[in-house]
Amino acid sequence: MQDQRADILNRILRRKIEEIEVARQQVPLEQLRAQLGSVSDPRGFIRSLRDKQSSGLSAVIAEIKKASPSKGVIREDFNPVHIAESYAKGGASCLSILTDRDFFQGHDDYLVAARHACLLPVIRKEFIIDPYQVYESRALGADCILLIVAALEDRTLKDLYRLSSDLGMDTLVEVHNQHELERAMHLDLDILGINNRDLHSFETSLSTTLDLLDHLPETCLVVTESGIQSSEDVQLMRDHGVNSFLVGEAFMRAEDPGSELRALFFA
Repeated sequence: MQDQRADILNRILRRKIEEIEVARQQVPLEQLRAQLGSVSDPRGFIRSLRDKQSSGLSAVIAEIKKASPSKGVIREDFNPVHIAESYAKGGASCLSILTDRDFFQGHDDYLVAARHACLLPVIRKEFIIDPYQVYESRALGADCILLIVAALEDRTLKDLYRLSSDLGMDTLVEVHNQHELERAMHLDLDILGINNRDLHSFETSLSTTLDLLDHLPETCLVVTESGIQSSEDVQLMRDHGVNSFLVGEAFMRAEDPGSELRALFFA
């Protein structure tokens, strides 16, 4: 099981290469770029987080996720529209939508449906390794994309980051440790995600976020990801100046995700 977990990122990335090749054949890049003219302007993802923080409240990126490689199916009763509406009522600042099919049982259509269901900015939670996926994300209506440092070489990371900005999207760059943070800091970031889940063991530790805070400029908005389960976890982060959170599983297992969000962050 340990070996399987350790190799999960590599297996996902190999599958992405195959998916991109198929997508290029179905919709060539020039055709995809032509679609951008009919897509609504990006909603301000970072702006939404900062606006909530400026009011003294936690800024929550609420995740819509059906399954994961480590936990299997998380939510059987899965309706992206209803979940998005529930999150909006619960006080979420933004949405995170899993679109990976093979490993997370996601779908591009979930992003489109969820974004149309509310006015919240949306990040496409995907393993992005190629410019084609950046154009694809904007064509789907994504307001922000995720770039995982562990999945990218430095040059590719920089090029994808610049392309996302050129297309009007925000970019959440995600790190898991000090080495990845040092690589990410070459991008002059406005926002950084620190994932508390170890990519190899799949164990979570909130100390991952806390240990990296001293190495970040004060102007960088920090999002702590994974492992937030209780009001004590939220308070621990807020006590250390972290006021933006990406939470999925804790909400997805609740009968009403938005009510769970409100209880955890705004009770």
